[in-house]
Amino acid sequence: MTEIDSPHIGNPRILVFGVQAGPPPFRIVEIDGQVVGEARTVVDVLEAAAAFGITVHDLDDPEVVRWVGGDKFTWTAH
Repeated sequence: MTEIDSPHIGNPRILVFGVQAGPPPFRIVEIDGQVVGEARTVVDVLEAAAAFGITVHDLDDPEVVRWVGGDKFTWTAH
């Protein structure tokens, strides 16, 4: 496989890590390689992004947000 044939793996500015147990459960949010806080809902992710001047138009775009250990609908520990 040549480089042009390989799938592109982007480096999104926003990483949302897996659910952590807590009252209530939360996910760690990292922007530009820095931990910026905890998110308990997708709105918290959008607010954190906005605080860093990032406008998110599509939460499913892997070039913008990488969801680790679930997706935008995963907010409880399994």
